[in-house]
Amino acid sequence: MKYIVAIIQPDRLDEVLDALEKSEIHLVTVTQVMGRGRQKGIAEFYRGHKEVGSLLRKIKLEIAVSHDFVEKAITAITGAAKSGSIGDGKIIVLNIEDCVRIRTGERGGEAIG
Repeated sequence: MKYIVAIIQPDRLDEVLDALEKSEIHLVTVTQVMGRGRQKGIAEFYRGHKEVGSLLRKIKLEIAVSHDFVEKAITAITGAAKSGSIGDGKIIVLNIEDCVRIRTGERGGEAIG
């Protein structure tokens, strides 16, 4: 089991969620976050407004998948989030030691879905 954390541009969220859905990945947690990377907070345009400051708006996706879906998830996210410009984001893949579905008590890959 793997835990995928992806930081993407806010305007790419719908495309990424559609791509994940087409890859049969349905369980996603989405959070609005702020951060900076190599662009070091340079001005960006978001929904027609210029964003200036040391922290920029980003979207964080958190996805738990079985080993069979790791590459599918990475391919879906990179394909839909990539614009070719600095600030497209990052994908981090972590190991999951265990997962428990609270309602049923299922554990491991069964609990992920």
